[in-house]
Amino acid sequence: MDDCGKCEQLLQGYLDRELSDDEVAQAERHLDGCDYCRRRYRFEESLRTYVRTSAAERMPPGLLEKLAQLRTTGPGTSPI
Repeated sequence: MDDCGKCEQLLQGYLDRELSDDEVAQAERHLDGCDYCRRRYRFEESLRTYVRTSAAERMPPGLLEKLAQLRTTGPGTSPI
């Protein structure tokens, strides 16, 4: 397996801080020298931040009720 493939295998564990010290050093060495994997890491990190932020935002008033109506409305009928 090439270095980028190995880094890809380690990336999620690296982001989750679940790697051994040896694996962290290996991932960081590769990220320091590989622009492609470094961009991929930044993208994954940004995506995780976006998901955390989005999950913490509240729904606008009335949206929860509309979603509940959509779940309980039969096919071909209008929830409104």
